[in-house]
Amino acid sequence: MRIELKPVDQYNKSDCIRLKVTKAQSEYIASNESSLEAAEEYSDVARPFVIYSDGIAVGFTMFAFEPDYEDPDDRYWLWRFMIDEKYQGQGYGKEALKHIISYFKENGAGNIRLSTKESNVNAIHLYQSFGFAPNGDVNDGEIVFELNW
Repeated sequence: MRIELKPVDQYNKSDCIRLKVTKAQSEYIASNESSLEAAEEYSDVARPFVIYSDGIAVGFTMFAFEPDYEDPDDRYWLWRFMIDEKYQGQGYGKEALKHIISYFKENGAGNIRLSTKESNVNAIHLYQSFGFAPNGDVNDGEIVFELNW
């Protein structure tokens, strides 16, 4: 399995929008279409990517990079991360998260933050398996997790 993160552009935007989570998971993440709208609104910090495996779009992720933000612990966020329902449970999420963490490290981040609902147990399990831990903060009713290195 070869994972690549490709920035969303005019050529792969439709691939991104076609990706969907299960109905049960839709309460945990905004649609990719609305995420791309947010990326345009916050274009100074948002970095959206389609996750490909061997040339097939399997997921979407979006980061917030604000290296000049006053709080050095609050500069880098994993805003969105999803694997299409057809590709879940096959290891794509774990492989993609490895690449995501590498991207943050290679681009100067000293940590990553993300937030999710307490009931999103599958995602929490994945994040914790990579060393993310709750940092005590709450963001929009969601638990904030952090990974430091």
